Amino acid sequence: MLTESMDSDLLKKMELSKACLLLMCMFFVVHARAQRGPGEVDSRAAEQVFALANKARVQAGAGRLEWDDSLAEAALQHCQRMVAEGPIAHRYNGEADIAGRAGQAGAHFDVIEENVAVGPSAAEIHNEWMNSPGHRANLLSRDVNRVGIAIVAARGVLYAVADYSHGVQSMSAAQVEARVAGLIRNSGVGVLREAEQARAACGTDRGVPPAQGGMQPTFVMRWQDADLSALPRTLQQRLASKQYRQAAVGACPAQNVEGNFTAYRVAVLLY
Repeated sequence: MLTESMDSDLLKKMELSKACLLLMCMFFVVHARAQRGPGEVDSRAAEQVFALANKARVQAGAGRLEWDDSLAEAALQHCQRMVAEGPIAHRYNGEADIAGRAGQAGAHFDVIEENVAVGPSAAEIHNEWMNSPGHRANLLSRDVNRVGIAIVAARGVLYAVADYSHGVQSMSAAQVEARVAGLIRNSGVGVLREAEQARAACGTDRGVPPAQGGMQPTFVMRWQDADLSALPRTLQQRLASKQYRQAAVGACPAQNVEGNFTAYRVAVLLY
């Protein structure tokens, strides 16, 4: 009787240990799934699609794309949403559009496009885009120079998002003024330190607010652009005329810019 009782107690303890072990295993499985989220990010496949895209662009004479981490983050967020939704789309209910998503992720741009796909491999996804007129146009566009790609493996296939943009350098107002002032100095015209009159003129469509000391410009140029690598042609011609000895440069917030697109507004006063 004593032996039977000991065997029974041992059996109960063994069963209890198995139950505890099973519960622990279930906990770790659930915890691991929660950490992974929907699907698995496939960075290698994204790199393959990136390489295939640049190979196609070089062959087409379109120039290579640079990788953009902010665009990649926006692409990943949308790719995970596609996995959660099932059917692929460029936008779901309650979701920002591509410009909004890219802007929220920190990208600066004046052109942005997006390709989405689902396929069995990186090569097949690239082929899908190359054989679709709209997707091919985005991939080979000469108007874009940056890309972020995200691929998530789920349900036995790959979900893919590629966000293409023409990247714009992010600059403060002070940096904008310094950039334009440098271009003006290259023409031989000096730039005034005092910029208040030019900044005030920048915020208006016409006219020039009076300056302290009574000095008024004889020429005013206002423009807005994402590219500040060169001065507008009209301003270049004025500077080359040798009629002016000094200039003032002022930057202000861009006007009528849609959504998260980036542009800079500048005014230059010539004296």
